[in-house]
Amino acid sequence: MKRIASLLAAAVIGFGAPAKAELSDILEEGVIQIAVPENFPPFGSLGPEGEYVGYDVAVAEMIAEDLGVELELVPVTSSQRIPYLETDRVDLVISSMGANPERAKSIMFSSAYAPFYSGAFAAPDMEIAGVEDLAGMSVGLTGGTLEDLELTEIAPEGTEIIRFGDNAATLSAYLSGQVDVLVTGNTVAAQLSEDNPDLGLQTKFILNDSPCFIGVKMGNSDLLQWVNVFILHKKLGSQLNDLSLEYFGQELPELPTL
Repeated sequence: MKRIASLLAAAVIGFGAPAKAELSDILEEGVIQIAVPENFPPFGSLGPEGEYVGYDVAVAEMIAEDLGVELELVPVTSSQRIPYLETDRVDLVISSMGANPERAKSIMFSSAYAPFYSGAFAAPDMEIAGVEDLAGMSVGLTGGTLEDLELTEIAPEGTEIIRFGDNAATLSAYLSGQVDVLVTGNTVAAQLSEDNPDLGLQTKFILNDSPCFIGVKMGNSDLLQWVNVFILHKKLGSQLNDLSLEYFGQELPELPTL
């Protein structure tokens, strides 16, 4: 399968090569244009060899392969995701996008395909099933974040919450054993695990869950139906679980369907 994963491809699309959007047109023309994160690892970023890599990129590649068409990757920023879909610059948006009622006024969403959450992470031998088990433990997090606000509100008495100035300091404190538990986003934890493969970091519980959905242009119901079947197929076949282990270092959690 050919893969165009460069800024040149995005530029060509942006200057007059409209996306097909309809499933029948994609199949007939043999090309699908998919928006992926420009710089948001591990979902998508420019790799060392000049090609885009990441969880979202891998999902886009699987979609093109199952459709039997050529893939053109279009790197986007967060603010470009919906406009690119609405103006036919891309057929799909696979870019760590959460679903909410406001966005659903403009585009349609698939079932969830990827986890995105804040949680508590610790070593395998730490017996932590929920927030109530943090009593008597020291917890490291970055001050002023959503994780800080949420945990401060629900942490049981006896939890020692230690706040750090930025993520780097928080991660350093966990690595040095200064705290028992790390509370952060799953992408931050995944990068920590990748950089320290012997760490054995495990997700203990999820503090705030905001999974990712694939964006489809409003009205393209046939394409949305196909994407939902694709997601179900890759869940049942464990391909999405394999990607979650590869990029997040965790088993794929239960994801909502729409």
